[in-house]
Amino acid sequence: MYIGFDYGTANCSVAVMKEGVPTALPLEQNAALLPSMLCAPTRESVSEWLFRHHQIPTPDAENQALLRRALSANREEDIDVTPGSVRFGLDALAHYMADPEDVWFVKSPKSFLGANGLKPQQIAFFEDLVCATMLHIRQTAERQLDDVIDQAVIGRPINFQGLGGDEANRQAQGILARAAGRAGFRDIEFQFEPVAAGLDFEATLQKETRVLVVDIGGGTTDCSMLLMGPAWHGKSDRSGSLLGHSGCRVGGNDLDIMLAFKELMPLLGCGGVTGKGTALPVLPWWNAVAVNDVPAQSEFYAAASRRLIETLIRDAAAPEQVRRLLRVWQQKLSYRLVRAAEESKVALSEQHQVGSSLAFVEQALYATIDLPMLEAAIAQPLERIQEQVQLALDASATRPDVVYLTGGSARSPLLRQAISAQLPAIPLASGDDFGSVTAGLARWAQVMFR
Repeated sequence: MYIGFDYGTANCSVAVMKEGVPTALPLEQNAALLPSMLCAPTRESVSEWLFRHHQIPTPDAENQALLRRALSANREEDIDVTPGSVRFGLDALAHYMADPEDVWFVKSPKSFLGANGLKPQQIAFFEDLVCATMLHIRQTAERQLDDVIDQAVIGRPINFQGLGGDEANRQAQGILARAAGRAGFRDIEFQFEPVAAGLDFEATLQKETRVLVVDIGGGTTDCSMLLMGPAWHGKSDRSGSLLGHSGCRVGGNDLDIMLAFKELMPLLGCGGVTGKGTALPVLPWWNAVAVNDVPAQSEFYAAASRRLIETLIRDAAAPEQVRRLLRVWQQKLSYRLVRAAEESKVALSEQHQVGSSLAFVEQALYATIDLPMLEAAIAQPLERIQEQVQLALDASATRPDVVYLTGGSARSPLLRQAISAQLPAIPLASGDDFGSVTAGLARWAQVMFR
């Protein structure tokens, strides 16, 4: 049996075709979206969990070495890896928020897959993370369908979150393919995420139409200019309909990070000065919230970073604020800060002003954020998104009849206004912001595996 599988930066989802209609399967709490989060007692627990409780093969030398290190580390620390040791989605988040110091937690593993300079052992580790989530999702779907799922079309961005071009894309897709194979998928195909979203929109068209798909996901923004319509339905060769693509490593996560940095981190001392009036360095505060940047997070949580923060506390004109940053370091609160910003961003889609509680850092700590603050905070990533729209227009050397805006950030009034201002005479269409890619992947799976 086949599925469309959106292994997303922010959320994962799968869909099957039922009577010619894509149908999403509930993955957690009767919801179709499983947040891309994972937690375990330690990072080494994931590899042992795959081996011990699911007999996942480790065909490559690096995966075998990773498993040996994991078994040894967990044995030395007297950690018992049980079937319930690895948790996913909101369940993972709840465990992390209840005890962040004693839970290893990762959000959006996909955002790391195209990173430059990954060592073989890091690639093997990310492969295990992806494999664990894919296995969990496949097994969840199989229990609902009472059938074996071994074929999948998996979505991928135009460009993953690396700066290494085609090599970074090959690295990231290779991790996804190997992880999917180890998770039990026998036949695997990939499709660009904006093309998949376009395939779902195409089902509503009555005539051939030039469609510019703008997919603003959690980790990337992807644009595709496509010829779409009834004449293209069911064709496995769509090369004649693909007019131009663009993509960059800016997405909803970047908007959340920028909002956290601009509006929350000043409460933790960012932008402050020493007792002598010298500006404090901003890098520790940036590294604290850059949750999609492996080197930045590694630098922030290193022992040297604690020593630097303690020095800043000693020198700062407002040491009580910088002590809050030390609490973030001690309790590993980076993800909670960014999630607080994300919740504010979402709320500002419907309200002009929201309050963001930071009681997890300090009791009664509170930030008020309004729409102009959000607009100022996300100005830089928003400009990058508009650049991708222009690149797709240039690559296709044509103008769209309609812009189809989708993805988790597509509901933002600021984003919609920016795209409309960029293409003022072109109608803006919307669909299922969170489900269009998955639905299109299921439609493509039907074409590829029927």
